[in-house]
Amino acid sequence: MIVDCALYHHGIRELAQDSWPEALKTARSEPSAFVWVGVHDPEEAELDQVAEDFGLHPLAVEDALKAHQRPKVEQYADSLFIVLKTVRYDEETQQIELGDVMLFLGDSFVVTVRHGKGRALSDVRRQLEHNKGVLEAGPSAVMYAIADRIVDDYSEIILEIEEDIEEVEERVFSPERGNSAARIYNLKREVIEFRRAVAPLVEPMKRLASGEEPHVDDQMAPFFRDIADHVLRVGEQVDWFDDRLASVLNANLAQVAVQQNEDMRRISAWVAIAAVPTLIAGIYGMNFDQMPELGWSFGYPAVIALMATICSLLYRGFRHSGWL
Repeated sequence: MIVDCALYHHGIRELAQDSWPEALKTARSEPSAFVWVGVHDPEEAELDQVAEDFGLHPLAVEDALKAHQRPKVEQYADSLFIVLKTVRYDEETQQIELGDVMLFLGDSFVVTVRHGKGRALSDVRRQLEHNKGVLEAGPSAVMYAIADRIVDDYSEIILEIEEDIEEVEERVFSPERGNSAARIYNLKREVIEFRRAVAPLVEPMKRLASGEEPHVDDQMAPFFRDIADHVLRVGEQVDWFDDRLASVLNANLAQVAVQQNEDMRRISAWVAIAAVPTLIAGIYGMNFDQMPELGWSFGYPAVIALMATICSLLYRGFRHSGWL
């Protein structure tokens, strides 16, 4: 659906309307004006109408409709097509959800297409409307503000993931027995999902910062360089999280192996202790007529005492060696 549509002239919002053709006509006749149309989870017919009015390339429109695209910047005859990945952290499920924001950027318009449950762009629009100096740069200022907000959200997600990793580390190295492999694996999967949003974004931001892309105001190049630097730092942290989780997983598996070895030692010790009375009882249970001590009145208590003595000595020995 169409979330918002407005005409901006010298960085000032002049009108908002449901029908954009008139606003687009005005923007194309005024060098300092542009139209910003925001769309959320559009239907095919709705996006086709926008594409027809703004002259968008059909391949870019197809990508914007299907979503789940890789972050990229593609140049077409009359516009730029930019794909950004939004990241949302669900506190209840502790899962990362990816969304998409696509931007069609022209000299006199910007069309934003948002998919998923990521943060709405309405607050970005309001902040820009209160910052006339930035908004005067035109559609490229809108692209910068959206990209900056998305990358700032990455930094917030980094803090959430770091808290989860610290929690898992405490659980793994706590004296309580347990296996956190499933939780660690889930975290590694979330980090991989996060990397899918961050890693491919570095190159597009560098291209926009180069000042060589059409429809991008030259004065916005330093701002895009700043975003590219932030993306690089987030990417380094994501790689560090992956290595950190791999180390924690190895430590957890090593602890599980140690616990299993301790269990096997305990079992072996008890089996060895139980083998002594079993052996003695087995010998005296063979029912031969001629066996030593069968006619002795103290034979039974002596055998019981022998069993207890040997079992006690074995128990003390295993306790001393740490097997029990």
